[in-house]
Amino acid sequence: MTIFSQDVFSQETIPLYEKDIPGAIPGTNAERYDSSNGVTSNVSQPTLSIYLPSKEKANGAAVVICPGGGYGVLVMQNEGRVIAQYLANQGVAAFVLKYRLPNDKTMLDKSTGPLQDAQQAIHVVRQHSKEWHVDTVRVGIMGFSAGGHLASTASTHFDNNAVKNKIEGNVRPDFMILVYPVISMTDSLGHGGSRDNLLGKSPSAEKIKLFSNELQVTTATPPTFLIHAGDDKAVDVDNSISFYEALRHHQIPAEMHIYPKGGHGFVLKMPVDEWMSLCVKWMKNSGLMSRH
Repeated sequence: MTIFSQDVFSQETIPLYEKDIPGAIPGTNAERYDSSNGVTSNVSQPTLSIYLPSKEKANGAAVVICPGGGYGVLVMQNEGRVIAQYLANQGVAAFVLKYRLPNDKTMLDKSTGPLQDAQQAIHVVRQHSKEWHVDTVRVGIMGFSAGGHLASTASTHFDNNAVKNKIEGNVRPDFMILVYPVISMTDSLGHGGSRDNLLGKSPSAEKIKLFSNELQVTTATPPTFLIHAGDDKAVDVDNSISFYEALRHHQIPAEMHIYPKGGHGFVLKMPVDEWMSLCVKWMKNSGLMSRH
């Protein structure tokens, strides 16, 4: 057990699955972690890192965090652990998901592997709700860049029969927080690297539509907080704008903040409190951090 601050109750990392990983192809674990930049690559063994607030601060809300990295790597430190520690200090139980990175060598269907892991993470948090002092109706998901695509996929595909996860129970996130997210897989809007890694070089039109989440919003999509930079050259801000418009047209509560400058990955340069305070304020205003 590692203590990060007096306000963070505990931190541990557990395997995401107790038994077999769904859709996995057995092989050598080639995962690598670069301590110089906090980036992990070649993930085939998914885990969940647990950051619990002190009992005095715990308010019952929980967030599963999906780091970004174009579905090619995971920015585990600045888009994972740093955010989890911040949320725990705000009384929110935080869980950093190290999800499988799409790879034909390690999974039968690389397009659904990350989604299976996101659904399993939501399931595990609800399954341990009493132990971790979590309210089962206030379990959200947060994602950065391609992790934002994964978070928005989990929030629009929770009843997708194509994902054979065999999870009993509710895997719908109660809210989502998307930070410079990849939303679309279309040629005009999507991020080419993320699409190639997740869907392959020549995906079908049907698959592009299925994973273009601005097209998958329904009245059951959860409330959403979006934050992006208008000058993002890697993931166009229209990803967030198109998703916001889809949410608005379906009467889904949503809040969006667009910085005029900052570029992609602005959280790597900006003090965490400067932008996360907006997110926490939204959570409070939405009643997500009220002690029940």
